[in-house]
Order: sequence, then C-alpha cells, then structure tokens
Amino acid sequence: MLRILLGCVLAVLLNTHFAAAAAPPNIVLMMGDDHGWEETGYNGHPHVKTPVLDQIAATGLRFDRFYAAHPSCSPTRASFLTGRHPNRCGTFAPGWSLRPEEISVAHLLRKAGYRCGHFGKWHVGAVKAGSPTNPGAMGFDEWVSHDNFFELNPSLSRNGAPPEVIRGESSAVVIHEAVQFIDRARQANQPFFVIVWFGSPHEPYSGLPQDLALYDDLPAKYNDKQVGLTSNETGGPTKRPKGDVLRERYAEITAMDRAIGQLREHLVDQKLRDNTLLFYCGDNGTSADGALGFPHRGVKAEVYEGGILVPGLIEWPARVPQPRMTTVRATTSDLLPTLCALTQQPLPDRPIDGIDLTPVLDNQMSERPQPLYFWCYETERLRSSRLRPWIDPQLQEGTTPLVKKMGGKATRDFTNFHHPAITDADYLGPRAIIAGQYKYVVHEAKKRGGDKRELFNLADDPAEKTNLVERQPDVAAKLQQQLRDWQQSVLNSLTGADYPR
Repeated sequence: MLRILLGCVLAVLLNTHFAAAAAPPNIVLMMGDDHGWEETGYNGHPHVKTPVLDQIAATGLRFDRFYAAHPSCSPTRASFLTGRHPNRCGTFAPGWSLRPEEISVAHLLRKAGYRCGHFGKWHVGAVKAGSPTNPGAMGFDEWVSHDNFFELNPSLSRNGAPPEVIRGESSAVVIHEAVQFIDRARQANQPFFVIVWFGSPHEPYSGLPQDLALYDDLPAKYNDKQVGLTSNETGGPTKRPKGDVLRERYAEITAMDRAIGQLREHLVDQKLRDNTLLFYCGDNGTSADGALGFPHRGVKAEVYEGGILVPGLIEWPARVPQPRMTTVRATTSDLLPTLCALTQQPLPDRPIDGIDLTPVLDNQMSERPQPLYFWCYETERLRSSRLRPWIDPQLQEGTTPLVKKMGGKATRDFTNFHHPAITDADYLGPRAIIAGQYKYVVHEAKKRGGDKRELFNLADDPAEKTNLVERQPDVAAKLQQQLRDWQQSVLNSLTGADYPR
C-alpha cells in the first residue's frame, strides 16, 4: 500500500514538473532611455544607486558586453522590435518611424498565444488611433504609451485615445500599468508579453525629494562645469551646473530602479517569478550632459563604445537557476530571434541581423558567431530632397506632449520615405563593425585630411585609445569589406525589396 501511495505521489510530482516545464515563459522586456553601461552600481559607478538592477545582476545572467543596435533611441527601438538593423526600414534617427510592413516581435508572440502589451516610450511612430505604426498596428493588444519621452505626471495615450495625464513618478506610472495588464492576462489564462520602455533618465531631469536627497553631495563635486540640456520651465535649451544635473539624473535612475523592483515583487507575490523572463537594457549610451568620461570612449550618438554599450540583464530562474556573467557580445537586434526560438515561432522571411541567444542562456556559447554592425545613416541630404512619404504625414503627427519643445511644438511628428535609387552617398555616415576582438570604425572627413579609419583590439583596449590601422592593415581591410557588404544588404532592404509585393 505504501509503495502504491509513494508511486502516486511521484507521478503527481513528475506531471507537475513536466507541465511547468512545458508552460511557455512569460516575458517582460524593459529598457531605459539614455541609460549607459557604466550608470549602474554593479558596473562600479562611483555615485548612482541601482540596488534592484544590482540584485538582478547578482542572481541572473549579466551581459558584460551588451550593445544597443544604434547610438540613438528610435533606431534602437526599431531593432528591438524587428530583429533588424533600423536602416533596413528607414528608421535612421530619432523621429524616423518604422514602416507598417515590418514584422514585430509582438506580431510573432501574438501568434504563439501571448497577450501583448506596451507601456511607456514608443518613438517609432505616432501612438494615436489610426497610425499605421502605433503599438496596436505593430501587434500589441493594449498600450499606454507616449510618442517620445516623458517626465513626472506623464501624458500618455491609452490604446490610441487622446492623451491623459497620469499623476505620479513616471517609471512607477508605467510599471503600475504593466502590472495591471499582467493581472488581466493571467485572468484570461494567457501567457503575457510586456514591453516597458521608461522615459528615464532622458533629459530634462526631475526627481522625487527622497531620490534627490541621495545625491545632495554632487553639486559640490561637479558644479565647476556647465552642461547643455532642456529647461523644465521653458522647454527650450539652457545651461546648468553639471552637479545639479547629475543629482537629478541619478534620482531618475534610482526611481526607475525602484519601479523595476515593484514589478519583480509583484511577480513573486503572484508566483510568476520562476517562469518569467525579465530583461533590462538601455537604448543607447549615456548622453553628453550626464557622461563622466570613463571607462569608455564616446557618448550617445557616437559609434564608440560609450555610445552603444548599455546595461544588459536577464532574470529567469527556471532557465538560469544560478548567477552568471557572460562576455558574449549581444545586442537589441537579438531579442526577436531569441524569443522566436523560445516560443517555437519561425523567423520572418527577410534579412534578420540578430541571432538566437538561447545558447548563451544555457551557457553553451562563448563567443558571438557573427559580427555586430553599427551605422548612423547620413540623413541631411534626404531632408532637403522631395521624397515621397512612406506614410501619410497626417498619420505621422504625434499627440502626446512633453516638456522639450522642437520648432515651438510640445509634440513630436515622424517621417519615413520611399528611398531613391541607391548611390555611393547612401553608404556614408559613422559606422563600425565588431568581429571577435576587433572593432573597425569609419568616419567621413568633415574637413581636409581624408576619412578617419580606426581599428581597435577591444580585448586589450576597451577604451579605444590605440588605433591599429597602420599596424594591422590586413585586419582593417577585411573588416572594411565585411562592413561594405553588409551595408549593401541593408540598402537593398531600404528600397523595400524585403516586403511582399
């Protein structure tokens, strides 16, 4: 009798184990705005306090070399959604939209049975109803989103409706909306896919009194320098002492960190933590007004490491039961192919720049098998050309106001064009390739003296101080050709060749 009873108990335990193993993971992907690699406690920042991110780094999978696919926000967000370099769809720079023909990770996970929600910054098209690139058109079932970034008491659009002011600290606001969405998905017995894109720590800065108080010592240390940013009072440009600016910036980072902790606590309370893949990264490197100048070269908008290296963390106890750090280079373009692999969805039938990172999750990859590419397309000549809009300009007009004004407007509009025939000029713009330990960087000459070409050995020189082009010309030539060949593929996509006719 005892043997039969033990057998029944074992069968129940095994069935429970296999049922849990077979359950699709819940997925939460979070991203900070202008949050660079060094601005975390776990990466040794001398001031900023990020106890929640530090805890995730200590218990989950920490990417020591995680990259935004572009050194600015809208393009990186396009890569995050599509697995493709943003230049393939004409999302060249902030304010350039996606194209409606792009296939997003939400489209794919929706087919896999997920309930999909987006919360926070969108910035790849207008979020209003009728926009062909709003979160709903890109596969999300629900969204509470902003066309661009936002501060305290943000104005957000709920499922495309006119914007409403939601009172509170902005990171806490979007996390609260995400938590409510998670609860609704659970009530509907659906796995959930949630994207939370914070408005912090993008300037102009503001903070709660308790967060500002943590950094009261900074003005005395850094106020000998003035930095440019946006005035919260006028919405226009201003200059302020750097210490005051850092105090507010770090307060925003700490508030964002706390909001992430609130989400983690909810997952624990609802017994969802073990089988939820929780991810965090930044969308580009630290902005110039907040950068301290170390340990990497460059800032936001530059293809040096300081412009593209960002925090990268995964917490998923069911798949990553022990803490681990990886030096495999990964990027925001890898998210779509990785989630396709995890949910058994086929990749879109078009060029994909990212790779499947599940071998990294399982500690079975020690080096990235293909290069990483970065490219800031030169857009100035396009703005003066009479190109046919890809989307009706009225549908590209934003509605959600923000503090920072552009052209006197507190809202943001978007653009995307049918590209003319490809010429040599289309290959221009700052660009780089990382293959193995080497990084090759190209900048076109702004003045006389020829193009600037640099080769760095990142294993020995992560700060990119020593140019090896003349010492290792064969390596430079090989990487230059690989970069050019990849650009040709991207430009073919840019013409619309990837989309069904």
